[in-house]
Amino acid sequence: MLPAITWRNRSVVMIDQRKLPAQEVFVRCRTYIQVAQAIEKMVIRGAPAIGIAAAYGLALGVMSLSEVGGRSLDRDFERIFARLARTRPTARNLFWALERMKAAYEGHRAGRLRDLQKALLSEAQAIELEDAETNRRIGVHGRDLIRDGDTVLTHCNAGALATSAYGTALGVIRAAVEQKKTVRVFVDETRPFLQGARLTVWELGKDGIPVVLITDNMAGWLMRRGEIGLVIVGADRIARNGDTANKIGTYSVAVLARENGVPFYVAAPTTTIDAAIADGTAIPIEERVPDEVRTIGGRLITIPDVEVRNPAFDVTPAAYIAGIITECGLFRPPFAFASQIVPPRT
Repeated sequence: MLPAITWRNRSVVMIDQRKLPAQEVFVRCRTYIQVAQAIEKMVIRGAPAIGIAAAYGLALGVMSLSEVGGRSLDRDFERIFARLARTRPTARNLFWALERMKAAYEGHRAGRLRDLQKALLSEAQAIELEDAETNRRIGVHGRDLIRDGDTVLTHCNAGALATSAYGTALGVIRAAVEQKKTVRVFVDETRPFLQGARLTVWELGKDGIPVVLITDNMAGWLMRRGEIGLVIVGADRIARNGDTANKIGTYSVAVLARENGVPFYVAAPTTTIDAAIADGTAIPIEERVPDEVRTIGGRLITIPDVEVRNPAFDVTPAAYIAGIITECGLFRPPFAFASQIVPPRT
């Protein structure tokens, strides 16, 4: 698999996910502004990958500064930090990564600028490397939920493209396949941006994992017929009580799964958990531009001036979730996430 994001020659290189699967095109960002725009325009997406991008973007921004100190340095840092923080409001990993980078800044701001720049780049690279290992552990903790011969439904893309490598929801599927289990994956299109049809199908095809593409409105009927054994999705933010924000349409899948007795699981790193938020009502939901709904691939599919609603995410109540798979283990309801996550007892 090609990496979704990497650091190369003082720049951030990303695969342009808007162009997949037709073209494998890479975008090189040499400034923090370019990184911010890439996040906003969905060149890169997926909560963990957005966090990594923001960390690198902040490092790039500080690298562009000349030898300054004191309040001037602090003002420049806050300007860079604020621009990256404005990019996507829902994904918790974005803010977690920026907060971690800010802590690294505070720890090195009193020294030489060159040392500060090196420290921030090192911290961003550590975030990337740790994410890959985290995803592997998520896969290990979730793989036994999938039995040999199971059919899994996933929504949106929570794979290597949404992370540094391996993936969260797709990481669980990959881990099950690595156990030599036969697994078949149903992927819904995930309108309006078609992350399922374009990205998840592409990823699974690269890995040789059997995949079936369906439209978003087919899932309930296939569950009713017994063709789907379980659902595994990713997450963009998880509240303290387990309410989970994920790509729009996830809530509908969870309701259908519950109605049909199909277990519904969330796979996400603990960095996606926002213990400061009591429940899903406090999770900010990004509303994106109308043309993402009016068009597909740049081609108009309706009248050009029709009013549009385009919330990018919805919130699935914890009551619909059979378990949340993290690098610390599988958590079962009732969920009560504290700021310090500890592995569940076995």
